[in-house]
Amino acid sequence: MVLAGVAHFINPDIYAPMIPDGLPKDAINYSSGGLEIALGLGVFIPRFRWWATLGIALLMVVFLPVHVIDYFRDQPAIGSKTVALIRIPLQFVLIGWAWAVHRKGPRTREA
Repeated sequence: MVLAGVAHFINPDIYAPMIPDGLPKDAINYSSGGLEIALGLGVFIPRFRWWATLGIALLMVVFLPVHVIDYFRDQPAIGSKTVALIRIPLQFVLIGWAWAVHRKGPRTREA
């Protein structure tokens, strides 16, 4: 998640085609990248893990339609049709992983 978030800042042009026209592409790109970084770091901090994994699961559910739409484009933003197709089941793996970790832990760490 952290690396994916950093990619939003290093190469924002990759993500722009996935954001619908008429929306503030830069704001959405950078805020989603920042959110991915924050959530990814939160997984490593026991006190925030429960919230971070819930956030990752929800974020991946929100991003799922974006990846499905990207697959059906003539030229997917993520690269090739093959990469776009692989990304869809990967989304379910990420959702499942985040949800499994989320369900395993308490909301906050006992002090």
